[in-house]
Amino acid sequence: MKLFVGLGNPGPKYAANRHNIGFMALDRLAEDQGFSPWKTKFQAQITEGRLGTDKVILLKPQTFMNLSGQSVGEAMRFYKLTPSDVVVFHDELDLAPGKARAKTGGGHAGHNGLRSIHQHIGADYDRIRLGIGHPGDKNRVSGYVLSDFAKAEQNWLDDLLRGICDGAASLADGDAGKFMNAVALRVNPPKPSTPKPKPKTPPKAEVQASEPDTRTALQKLTDRFR
Repeated sequence: MKLFVGLGNPGPKYAANRHNIGFMALDRLAEDQGFSPWKTKFQAQITEGRLGTDKVILLKPQTFMNLSGQSVGEAMRFYKLTPSDVVVFHDELDLAPGKARAKTGGGHAGHNGLRSIHQHIGADYDRIRLGIGHPGDKNRVSGYVLSDFAKAEQNWLDDLLRGICDGAASLADGDAGKFMNAVALRVNPPKPSTPKPKPKTPPKAEVQASEPDTRTALQKLTDRFR
């Protein structure tokens, strides 16, 4: 069994925020894969389903971002899971918009949701870092992550969420590489190969019409022996 955790803040006020891309990933996954209706448990919204042959719990903490670890820890203990069974989907400032990276262990890089999870279950869990880009000034970070995605960003966001659904079964099976390939195919599909232009057929040499021969038979005979 796997526990997929999406990070975000609860309530309609935050629903379309960049900081809530983890919630968005799980919402799309639950809808796409026909998971059970969401219910409230472990200070979170949860749903169950199968991805390939694996049973998966989707969990969206409702404790606000900086207390996410409380919910994750409760669920992990209830299902008798280890940190290696947990996959956390979260926004990542240090990745370009639409990019995704898989990571296991390591620091929380100042992300409040990850910091809380570290405190409750340690650092040895998997993360899917979902790029939202950086505003360019650290003083603008808070307002940036708590603002909604712009209309111009909806196309790459939709491609990224669809790619997550495409590769989710591989991720549940422990194959992060195959998962990342599925995401990449959605975000950067291969360009169709353009056929090489056929070489142009050189124009046929124009045949110049010869002028009529007006010589007499005697002149032709004389010319042959000149």
